[in-house]
Amino acid sequence: VPVVSILQESLGIPAFLHNDANAGALAEWFFGAGRGYSNIAFLTFGTGMGAGLILNGRLYAGTNDLAGEIGHVRMTPDGPLGYGKPGSFEGYCSGAGIARMADREAREVVEAARAGDADARALLETSGEYLGRGLAILVDVLNPELIIIGGIYARAPEMFADAMQRLLNAEALPGAVARCEVRPAALGTEVGDYAALSVALYELGRTNGGNEDGTQ
Repeated sequence: VPVVSILQESLGIPAFLHNDANAGALAEWFFGAGRGYSNIAFLTFGTGMGAGLILNGRLYAGTNDLAGEIGHVRMTPDGPLGYGKPGSFEGYCSGAGIARMADREAREVVEAARAGDADARALLETSGEYLGRGLAILVDVLNPELIIIGGIYARAPEMFADAMQRLLNAEALPGAVARCEVRPAALGTEVGDYAALSVALYELGRTNGGNEDGTQ
C-alpha cells in the first residue's frame, strides 16, 4: 500500500515513513533519553526486538532500510522462536518470546515476578542474560555512547538490569562498555506520537536545509 503517496495527495503536505525502531530512535533522540547524544542504539523490546541506530548524529538505516535488525541474530542453536528463527535474540528478548517461554503473556510474567514467583523471576533473568549478550554485540560493533531500551524493559528494568549488565560486562570490550550507558526509554506510551513528529522533523530537516537533529 503506497501510504506515503496517499497521505501526500490527500493532505497536500509532505509525508514520510520509517519503521517503528527507527522512528522510536528518533523520538528518544529528539525528546527523550537520548537528547544531547550522537551515537545511540534504541531497542524496541516490545512484541518483537529491533534496533534504531543514530550514528554520528544521523539515523542509519542501511542500504535498503534493513539496518538494526538485531533481533534476527541467532543466540543459541535452538531456543525460543523469533523472526522465524529458533534461538534468536528476539526469541529471548521480546514480549512474544517471553510468552512462548512461559506459556503466558509477558505482562503476566512480569507481574508474577514482582509478586515473588521464583519461576517467573528466573525466566526474566534468563531473558536479561541474553539481552546482555545482544547488547555486547552492538557495543563491540558500533561503540555507542548510549543504548536506550523501550517496551517491556522500560516498564520493568529492575527485572532485567542486573543480569543484563553482568553479561554485557563479561562479553563486550571493557573500553567500549565503560563509555556506554544503558537507559530505559523515557517516552513511555506516548512514544508513537513523538515518533511520528520526530520522523517529520528529521526528514524535513534533511530536505529543507535544517539540521537532522530536528533543530533549525
